[in-house]
Amino acid sequence: MTVLGNRQDAEDICQETFIQAYRHLSSFDTEKSLRTWLYTILYRRCLNAAKRKKIFSGILNRLKTEPQTWTPTSDPGPEEQLFLPPGLYRTLSPKERTVLSLWANDGYTAHDISEVVGCSASTVRVTLFNARRKIKAFLENKHGVMQNC
Repeated sequence: MTVLGNRQDAEDICQETFIQAYRHLSSFDTEKSLRTWLYTILYRRCLNAAKRKKIFSGILNRLKTEPQTWTPTSDPGPEEQLFLPPGLYRTLSPKERTVLSLWANDGYTAHDISEVVGCSASTVRVTLFNARRKIKAFLENKHGVMQNC
């Protein structure tokens, strides 16, 4: 859900992930963590879905500006679904949201996250630092929170 911002899409991707993992179980390296392998599949599927959603969103935006006979209903934005302050969700990239979630919610180390995301552990630490810095700046600038910290 962190990457996609929509619970229903996240549930669909989770189901697809388990199906894909089951189909490719023979390619799993038993020397590695099953959990990390599953998260890697999930992360890549989420990124692909986010890309498709962005492309589809662009098409919808173009349709809104052109004359049409129907109007698509709009779903609530990620802020409403995740109960985040407006704008905070958009300040973080999908990679930052994933790294932050794996670190904060699941207790993953930078090394574990690097296997999921497909980059070095130092890149994960930098991404995590940048995500936390963006959140702090957002809270300081937009909501007057943490001014004396």
